[in-house]
Amino acid sequence: MIRKIGRVTYDTETATLIVKKTYGYYGDPAGYEETLYQTPAGHYFVYTNGGEQSPYPTEGIKRLKAEDAEKFIAENA
Repeated sequence: MIRKIGRVTYDTETATLIVKKTYGYYGDPAGYEETLYQTPAGHYFVYTNGGEQSPYPTEGIKRLKAEDAEKFIAENA
């Protein structure tokens, strides 16, 4: 997935996957996943996707500050 936010382009194909967390099971309408990436330029973002009853019923990208990325890693690694 590619999304441009401000002047930064976030692309799951070119970014480095750091950690992925899955909640629920395959096919769970309330299940979802959050995947932390880092762009080649050093920007962090989380790719989100989930079932229709999850917090992320459609796929999306949200950017993170470095300190928030570190927190995400500590909580999910």
